[in-house]
Amino acid sequence: MLLSLIVSVFNEEGGLTQFYEKASEVLRELSESREALCYEMLFVDDGSTDRSGDLLSELRKKDPEHVTVLSFSRNFGHEAAMTAGLDYASGDVLIFMDADLQHPPDLIPNILDKIEEGYEIVNMARTKNESAGLIKNVTSRAFYGLVNILSDMHMEPSASDFFAMDKKAASVLRRNYREKVRFLRGYVQNIGFRKAVIPYEAGGRVA
Repeated sequence: MLLSLIVSVFNEEGGLTQFYEKASEVLRELSESREALCYEMLFVDDGSTDRSGDLLSELRKKDPEHVTVLSFSRNFGHEAAMTAGLDYASGDVLIFMDADLQHPPDLIPNILDKIEEGYEIVNMARTKNESAGLIKNVTSRAFYGLVNILSDMHMEPSASDFFAMDKKAASVLRRNYREKVRFLRGYVQNIGFRKAVIPYEAGGRVA
C-alpha cells in the first residue's frame, strides 16, 4: 500500500521543518509497523513569498525517496493546491492536510485504521479551535448550517481541509469534479462511498 500525504504550503517557513520532522516520524513508524506500507510526502507550494520554497528544496534533497515538491508560479489558492496534489499523487490512500500543524500528523494512524476498516473517505471534524476565536468559530458553524439548508450538499459540521480518501474516491474526484472554482472539502463529502468521521482538536489530539 502506498500512502500519499498531500500538504498545502503557503508562507510556512516558520514551522515547515518541524512539520516535516513530525510527519516523517509518524509515517516512518507506520511503515515499520505495517507490512508492505510505503509513503510519499507531496508538498504543493502555493506561490510562497517567504523561504518556504527554499526549505522544500532542502527537504527534497535530504529525503528524495519520500519528498516530492510541486511549486506554483504564483499564489493560486488553497483549492488549486489541493487539486494539484490530488492529480499528481499516486497513492492507494490520499491524506490531505496543511503544514501549520493545526492538522496533527499524530492522527494519521487513526485515519489509516478507518481506511483499513473499509471506509473510502475519512473526514476530520474540528471540535475545538481556540486560536480561531469566538467569531470565526460561530461563523464557521453558521456557514455549514446554511449550506445544509439551502443546497442538496450535506456538509459535516466543523469539516476541515484535513481529510483522506482511497484511490477509488480519488479517481471519481479527478474525473468528474473539474470545475474552475472548486470546493474540494465539500465534494469529498458528497461523492458517495462509505465515510467515517474522526473528531479532533486543532493542533492537538483526537477529541
